[in-house]
Amino acid sequence: MKKGSLLLAVASIAALAACGKTGIKVNPDKQKYVVGIAQFDVHPALDAATAGFKSKLTALLKAEGREVKFEETNAAGEIPNCTTIVNSLVSKDVDLILANATPCLSAAYTATSYIPILGTSVTEYGVACDIEIEDGKTKINVSGTSDLAPLDEQVRTMFELFPNATKYGILYSAEEANSKFQVTEVKKLLENAGKTVKTYPITGTDTVQAVCNSAKDEDVVYIPTDNFCAKNVETIAAIFDGDDTPIFAGESGTCEGCGVATLSINYTRLGEITGEMAFNVLLGKKDIREYPIQYDTDVKKYYVASRCDALNIEIPADAGYEELVIEEE
Repeated sequence: MKKGSLLLAVASIAALAACGKTGIKVNPDKQKYVVGIAQFDVHPALDAATAGFKSKLTALLKAEGREVKFEETNAAGEIPNCTTIVNSLVSKDVDLILANATPCLSAAYTATSYIPILGTSVTEYGVACDIEIEDGKTKINVSGTSDLAPLDEQVRTMFELFPNATKYGILYSAEEANSKFQVTEVKKLLENAGKTVKTYPITGTDTVQAVCNSAKDEDVVYIPTDNFCAKNVETIAAIFDGDDTPIFAGESGTCEGCGVATLSINYTRLGEITGEMAFNVLLGKKDIREYPIQYDTDVKKYYVASRCDALNIEIPADAGYEELVIEEE
């Protein structure tokens, strides 16, 4: 072979290899898969989603005579850590990445277009990845489950619990895109119902005290599904302790920490749904690019009896509320 022909052949092989990496990694015949888990922080909701995911995926693969090894990582609530841990998983060429919470999903989406990525505990995928969603499909190597409870139902639940409230405050992290999405939607719903709404963005741990103290002027404070607030829930609870302003939470974990009530999904079930998706993606049963984002539609109303009693909040009889039992407050 002439030198020019050899160089052309080498270039062609390299081009083919490069083209292979631009597809989506699928190995339907493997007997043992390696799944990387990037979780944003230690928190009851995120922990439950990861546990549900691992349990369901392990069981489904076992039924097929296959195995899975999990490479678990945790960003300890620090956004810069998400990039580091996701890049590590990509370098290990795992078969699939579970991105638990929005910061991990955003980092994973940036890190690879080849390895399938499933998100969980993510509110809005279009916002998280800055992409267009069509019929619930991303058309890229990303799909997963959303933890967004119906916001209109959450607002109706607040009206049910606080019929005389006219002033609402929304407490959230200014750095979380998914929180901003919820704030915009809930604010619109409240204002359309004639309520006065003020937003209280937290810009860092050093501002939590001042922002929460300002929010005490409202009749009700709403906290959406927000990773920063979840991480700092004990601090928020301590600031509101003894005050007569109730907190309505966007999910059960935050409600346990500082709220009086919530309309929430079940995060264990959300993880299980994501595990089912992972099984289908790994075995080539579903193309992740065409796999619609899934939801837990079985939302439930929860209340914390001790806090409701302290604030004289009456839970409507026969309205479908379940008590969240708090072991230690």
